[in-house]
This record gives sequence, structure tokens and C-alpha cells, in this order.
Amino acid sequence: IIIPAIILSKFSTEEYLGILPGFLVALSLPIGYAIYNLVVRKETGFIAILGFVSIFLTGIIGVFEFPTEWLAIKEAAVPLLIGLAVIISLKTPYPLVKKLIFNEELLDLKLIDEKLKENNNVFEIERILVKSTFMVAASFLLSATLNFFLTKYIVVSPAGTAAFNEELGTLTALSYPAIALPSTAVMFLAIYYVFKKITKLTGLKFEEILSEKLKETAK
Repeated sequence: IIIPAIILSKFSTEEYLGILPGFLVALSLPIGYAIYNLVVRKETGFIAILGFVSIFLTGIIGVFEFPTEWLAIKEAAVPLLIGLAVIISLKTPYPLVKKLIFNEELLDLKLIDEKLKENNNVFEIERILVKSTFMVAASFLLSATLNFFLTKYIVVSPAGTAAFNEELGTLTALSYPAIALPSTAVMFLAIYYVFKKITKLTGLKFEEILSEKLKETAK
């Protein structure tokens, strides 16, 4: 986030790298990292691919000087598509909320399952996971809304100009505090909701429902 923002804001003028070269150099960093994840680390999940496509589309808009309105639509479309994928995954054998929250990395699923069966709350936990799914989806909807209006407010210059590059750098720098933090807060609210309900349904303490890995980390 930081390096591309600095390149776009400070070094994408004719005095330094130039408008187009500066734009391409700034984008080469996140694109290179995305390719590394896809090729070397084999992280080819839906979100990873969508992130790569998002960066690539930003490059297309800048290089071919498409209307800046397209950038706002693109910035909103990416988190919106992720939110829709979260909801649609409920109809599949692999709900995304289970991968994000209800997984072995975070929770002692074996112990939780035993206690849920003892207390006849197996079906109740499924209802809670559905609710948390919509909470997670809401975090991406919030991100999409903030992305759209922040982009419309900041990026007002035509693509292919030094002003466009500088505004894109400002947008990149502000995306974390202005967009990521509120969305992350909603995500953590969903996690807290699930954990709170699990402790209530199982009768276990918070420390007891955590995975062995987290327990060791806490020590």
C-alpha cells in the first residue's frame, strides 16, 4: 500500500519517472505480489484471483485512459462480488464463513461438536453461522459503498495525467484507514458474535473453545 502510494503521489511526474512509467511501476508491485501468490504459493482462491483482476483493471483504466467513473465502479464491484460470494456459498458444501471463522485454526471443533451434541444444539449453531454469514457479507457491502464514494470524491482528474496518478496514490493511502478499518470492525463483530454464541451453546469458557494452536500462542 505504502510504496505504490508514494510512487503515484510523488514520482509519477515528468520530472521523475513520467506519468505512464510511474503508473506502471506503482502497479507492478501489487501485480507482482499477486502473481507470486498465484504461481509460487499456489493461492488460487476466488478472493486472490479477484484481487489480481482488480489491480489489472486499474492498470487498464489508467493506460487506456478510460473515464474515471469506471474506477469508482470497479472499486465498489470487487468487495461487492466477495460479499455475494459469501452469501452464495451458503448453498454449497463449503460455506465461506466456516473457512473464515468456524475453522480448526481458530477453534477446537472436536470439543465444540461434542458439547453441542450433549446439549442438543447442533442445529442451533448452523442458524448462528447463517446469521454470521450475513454479517460478514455486510462488511463487504460497507466496503463497496465506502470504496465507491471515496473514489468518486478523490479521483476527479482524467486518466493518463499526473493529477490522476497523484489522486490514485491518495486513494490507495486512504483505503486502509477509511475503508479497511470500518469493514474489519464489522468482521470482528461477526467473529465475536459467533464466539459468544458458541460459549453459550456449549457451556464452555472462551479459552476452552480456542484451538490448541491459539492456546499455545496465548501462553
